[in-house]
Amino acid sequence: MRAAPGKRAGGDQIMIAGMSSDTRLTDLLGLLFTAHPWHGIPARPSEEPDTVNAYIEIVPSDAVKYELDKATRHLHIDRPQRFSSQCPTMYGFIPQTYCGEAVAARAHGEEEVQGDVVSFDISVTTEKSIAHGVILKAKPIGGLRMIDGNQADDKIIAVLEKDVTFGHLRELSECPPGVLTRLEHYFLSYKQMPDGTARKVHIAERYGRGEALAVVQASLRDYRERWGAPESRLDEVKALLLKR
Repeated sequence: MRAAPGKRAGGDQIMIAGMSSDTRLTDLLGLLFTAHPWHGIPARPSEEPDTVNAYIEIVPSDAVKYELDKATRHLHIDRPQRFSSQCPTMYGFIPQTYCGEAVAARAHGEEEVQGDVVSFDISVTTEKSIAHGVILKAKPIGGLRMIDGNQADDKIIAVLEKDVTFGHLRELSECPPGVLTRLEHYFLSYKQMPDGTARKVHIAERYGRGEALAVVQASLRDYRERWGAPESRLDEVKALLLKR
């Protein structure tokens, strides 16, 4: 019995002009739709296990706080910066990460800490002026274990890959002290209002590159627990198409 056109007996993928049907379907979807900055881009470049992709929402020159609107996939203005506090580095998130139970469990010594159930934050230091809304490769060198109320709100500290001034850094201990001081001050103060109630935010610890990579790995597990395995989505699309 001959297999139906476009299919091969036994369920094997057929080849279309030198590519598998899965590859062709992925290419067609890429032509039709823009990848979601959070869900549609891998957390790591496949060839560089110690490097992460970072989607940049804020740069030091921004007078307003931009944030990715998860529903529309576009940057929107979360709020104007009312006071003089501005982020001293590029700031955004690592795609396909989630701050959940696995991340919160690494906050040793902190009672009843939960994840803040959003994508994982990253600060990227560079000598260059770069626009927001871009994706770049960054090398984690450490992080800040922040606790906001009872929620883990870690900030991964990274450097832009191949940056002339900072790209050679591998450990948080090598980072200029002034850069860390400004970052800590910003993260502790940017949500505070002069006439408002003080937020219960504190930095539980600084940690180095090894722990930063472990925390990123925990956020990848949290993402899969919440949103499923990214590599299974093509099979889900194919299953839905077959039901039509």
